Amino acid sequence: MSAPSKLPPFDPADPLGIDDLLEPEDLAVRDTVRSWAAGRVLPHIAEWYESGELPAVRELARELGSIGALGMSLTGYGCAGATAVQYGLACLELEAADSGIRSLVSVQGSLAMYAIWKYGSEEQKQRWLPAMASGETIGCFGLTEPDHGSDPAGMRTHAKRDGSDWVLDGRKMWITNGSVAGVAVVWARTDDGIRGFAVPTGTPGFSAPEIRHKWSLRASVTSELVLDDVRLPHDAVLPGVTGLKGPLGCLSHARYGIVWGAMGAARSSFETALDYARTREQFGKPIGGFQLTQAKLADMALELHKGVLLAHHLGRRMDAGTLRPEQVSFGKLNNVREAIGICRTARTILGANGISLEYPVMRHATNLESVLTYEGTVEMHQLVLGKALTGLDAFR
Repeated sequence: MSAPSKLPPFDPADPLGIDDLLEPEDLAVRDTVRSWAAGRVLPHIAEWYESGELPAVRELARELGSIGALGMSLTGYGCAGATAVQYGLACLELEAADSGIRSLVSVQGSLAMYAIWKYGSEEQKQRWLPAMASGETIGCFGLTEPDHGSDPAGMRTHAKRDGSDWVLDGRKMWITNGSVAGVAVVWARTDDGIRGFAVPTGTPGFSAPEIRHKWSLRASVTSELVLDDVRLPHDAVLPGVTGLKGPLGCLSHARYGIVWGAMGAARSSFETALDYARTREQFGKPIGGFQLTQAKLADMALELHKGVLLAHHLGRRMDAGTLRPEQVSFGKLNNVREAIGICRTARTILGANGISLEYPVMRHATNLESVLTYEGTVEMHQLVLGKALTGLDAFR
């Protein structure tokens, strides 16, 4: 029997050796997105967050398109055709910079582009997807309404036939990318059921006033969509789906990216706390040398890397075509909730410095409060899992 090979050194950045599960192509995607975020986002993000704006959003979208990050897991039409794991790694790196940047990419690729790619006609795909993949056209996704968030079946936005045209009326709320979008995928009630529409945002009657005074996702464009007698041609409707399974299918795809992305915010906060604990001195030595601080760091590392393992597992299932929506709920519920916990613990290690924008921790924590709510609240994902476990529907 040959002697066992020498064990690799312990890596605080990868304590479980998760990188060993990744292919060279996976690592190349991760490194590309990490390098882009380090150069284009991190030097400015605190200023953007403090000012409550994303001033270079169109330029950033084109740059993201140039590295293949928009609709990257879709095939054809200028999309990168990346694996689900590679898309997840990109989401992790983007959210390690800021949740608002990851939201820009998620809404563009996993909601607006995915809806057109999955349910659109060939003409709609050719019209919209290449420009969206390059970042020349930004998209948004209109489902949530002022009075209907977790219950989209109650939506009031409606579309009626007028000759061969469609006429849309209604309101959508909390729409990422809304006021900078060139196309809005809008879900509306019709006589035949809920349908999706590809709405050019220059259409008369369409407007997207930006929502201000946010204390979360401040470096992100968030808007209301207003549709007042928006007249569209007959071929604006997405022909491939009728009913809630359309928007819910898009949401499941987007929630998968959040499973990874939340761990990016958590990683950034953990690494900040670890570096701070190694250098901040109190009572004559670095605070990382005290037992209580080490206990916090150990617990944070456990939840961070367990979450990355869960995301990786779900990514492999998506690539194999075996990922169920209930499993996406499992990941979204766990990883966002644990990421917020990691951010809050990291803040305690930084003490008063933890609330300063000189460090990313409080910014990540406040962003994650939105991520916890959007694309399925904690309660909704708990009920999804509860129904799957018991076979009993407790939604109503």
